[in-house]
Amino acid sequence: MSQITMAGRPGGAVSPAVWVALGLGLIGALGLAFGQSPRIAALFVVGGAFGLVLYHAAFGFTSAWRNFIRDGRGRGLRAQMVMLAIAVALFFPALAAGSLFGQEVSGFVSPVGIPVLVGAFIFGIGMQLGGGCASGTLYTAGGGNARMLITLAFFIVGSLLATIHFDWWMALPSFEPISVVETFGAPLGIVLSFALFAVIAAVTILVEKRRHGGLEQAEPTKRQGLARFARGPWPLVAGAVALALLNFATLALAGRPWGITSAFALWGAKLSQFVGVEPSAWFYWQQPANATALAGNIFADITSVMNFGIILGALLASALAGRFAPNFAIPKRSVLAAVVGGLLLGYGARIAFGCNIGAYFGGIASGSLHGWLWLVAAFAGSTLGVRLRPFFFAGEGPKDA
Repeated sequence: MSQITMAGRPGGAVSPAVWVALGLGLIGALGLAFGQSPRIAALFVVGGAFGLVLYHAAFGFTSAWRNFIRDGRGRGLRAQMVMLAIAVALFFPALAAGSLFGQEVSGFVSPVGIPVLVGAFIFGIGMQLGGGCASGTLYTAGGGNARMLITLAFFIVGSLLATIHFDWWMALPSFEPISVVETFGAPLGIVLSFALFAVIAAVTILVEKRRHGGLEQAEPTKRQGLARFARGPWPLVAGAVALALLNFATLALAGRPWGITSAFALWGAKLSQFVGVEPSAWFYWQQPANATALAGNIFADITSVMNFGIILGALLASALAGRFAPNFAIPKRSVLAAVVGGLLLGYGARIAFGCNIGAYFGGIASGSLHGWLWLVAAFAGSTLGVRLRPFFFAGEGPKDA
């Protein structure tokens, strides 16, 4: 019997994709360190770590919500509550202090109103049709899922389209940003957040036990130790802990939480400039931070750099697992779902002040009330999206939806 290496190939060979990912990662880190700054390079590496963790833990927001909505299985949702609890415990004291290791820090605290409600609902539908959220789209595309490249492309298009209408959405009724940290202080804010996480976890346990008589257990794996670390799969809880710690590292390095989708709008705007359409006159691109990003080098944009890292980290993880094998034979209806889902994801994320990472994960970790509104609205949208999936995906009949 031939020996299988950690890269998943027989005879001691290492998958070429491993060397490609490592080579591009090294070139990228060195190029950013000398061309931009060591801090940008460090954030690129953190992005790579995000991609590896997301892939090896198969940490999906979309599938976790779908499993609960359709099947009453709550293991993924409970892992998200663990992730949020750790993040809140780390973020709130730092945000209350205003600095972390000498770096000035601030959270993602956004207005609460109709744009968040509508945008998150649209995003929730897009999650289920597109087959992934913001982080899920990046790491599955990086891991070799050809269909998710379509979702990503139209995610970018939808993000750009939302910037055209951004002023109209911002004129709709909203309350001023509300911060739990500022309102209650870090200690009480942590207690209140923990209570909400516990309630959500308890509901998933009750529902799952009622429908299945017990809680779902993780599938056993023969890999242990270094082999499991390198090739996966990782336990969901390990992924939750790692994501929370990496988000805290992002806060320390970037001065703000992890985000993804603002870069998609930027990529779309850069591409539109390339084909002769100038977006700088649009309201969204006249905001100081967005105008600076549009005028600057894409490799100076922290979110873009971290997204590139996520893609490479997922590529490395999939190659190590021996699973990098893109399949371009995609059913037509699945392609249509990716197009529609991607457009909804991009448009919804922009008007809702973020996605499952920037608004849900980052918003709640920042103590922002808009993060909780985003969760409720996006979950409602996902419920509708799950019911729409049978039209696009064979095998998902009415009883499954």
